[in-house]
Amino acid sequence: MRNMLLIARREYLEQVRGRAFRLTTILVPAAFALVFGVFWITNLGIGSQRHVVVVAPTQALGNDIRTRMLEEKGTKPIVDVIAPARTGDRDALVARVADHGIDAIVWVETPKGGAPQATYLSRSSGDFMTVGHLTDEVDSALVNQHLLGSGMAPTDADALVKGVTIDTFQVKRDGSEVKSNAMASFWKGYAMAILLSMTTMIYGMNVARSIIQEKTTRIFEVMLATARPSDLLSGKLVGVGAVGLTQIAIWLVSGVAIFSSPAAAAVMTGQIEIHFSLIELVLFPVYFLLGYLLYSSLFAGLAATCETEQELQMYMPLAAVPTWLSFAMIVLIMNDSNSIWSILASFFPPTAPIVMFLRMASQIPPMWQFAASIGLLIVSIWGVLRVSSRLYRVGILMYGKRATLPELMRWLRYS
Repeated sequence: MRNMLLIARREYLEQVRGRAFRLTTILVPAAFALVFGVFWITNLGIGSQRHVVVVAPTQALGNDIRTRMLEEKGTKPIVDVIAPARTGDRDALVARVADHGIDAIVWVETPKGGAPQATYLSRSSGDFMTVGHLTDEVDSALVNQHLLGSGMAPTDADALVKGVTIDTFQVKRDGSEVKSNAMASFWKGYAMAILLSMTTMIYGMNVARSIIQEKTTRIFEVMLATARPSDLLSGKLVGVGAVGLTQIAIWLVSGVAIFSSPAAAAVMTGQIEIHFSLIELVLFPVYFLLGYLLYSSLFAGLAATCETEQELQMYMPLAAVPTWLSFAMIVLIMNDSNSIWSILASFFPPTAPIVMFLRMASQIPPMWQFAASIGLLIVSIWGVLRVSSRLYRVGILMYGKRATLPELMRWLRYS
């Protein structure tokens, strides 16, 4: 135990004091803060001072579209209305767009006996945000004018055009109702799953690279004089795992600070409120440790059989398959977190950590499923660690000999 703790301390301090740890710990939150800042600043100027000409068959429809464009938050366009259009107006306006006289044209037609048609002409082919807003504004204006033409009062027409806002609530097991937000739940589960998978894979690979490095420098030959192979492996797993928890804790604190900033609140427009339950906060480090131990034990066994880091990289696609599988099921899990496929994926150890957090973001599973998932993970870790430790104790001293399958079977029988 003492040797294991000494090795764990050495691994922890070596990585924490390293330049890579400092840079990633600082740069990842800084990158998120920069993204939010840039997104907020650029959103302030979307559509600002754009000169748009609205061409409509009637002055009332054109003015209605203009009013809705001016009411859009965060934009300050200059909107002119031409109604009705005359012969040659289209060619003249297109020439003004080409000569930078105006920025865009919104051309609306309402043919008799046919569906209304709208055309947007501008110099840019990627202005999808403006087109999305214009679609809603033109639709609302057309419906509003049709209702007014049918004799409906203006206030009633405006109320009908604005539509219905649907408030969503989640019914808990005790029958209580709590306000929910499907988009917030999706992004919360997605972000937690990304953080979990990224850190698990990164620190699992760190264990493997450390083994390859020490194997090629033959430092193991010195370390084995005072410590058993099992102490070396377990100390390495504990030390690198502690580094991962330290970095995640720093990222979470930084994330809370970033998402609490005025810029983040402005970007999310107050419609997305993300809350974490106590069970999510408790189980995140649990599933991180279990997922990390599972993958790092597997990587440690593989690293002991490899001669170079390039050879180890060949196994990475295989290790990433469970992560791809978990994210491929994200739509199914978020829509029906209690389906048979969601439950089975949460019991399958390689996908359990990610799938469980995706399920928790939608609906907290029953406690027995948490117990079964964690129990199966522990059993899997014990099995993988047992096999990897046998490969490790033989493979770390093997040099210049490729580990074939029959050779690996002999290594497993040595102990």
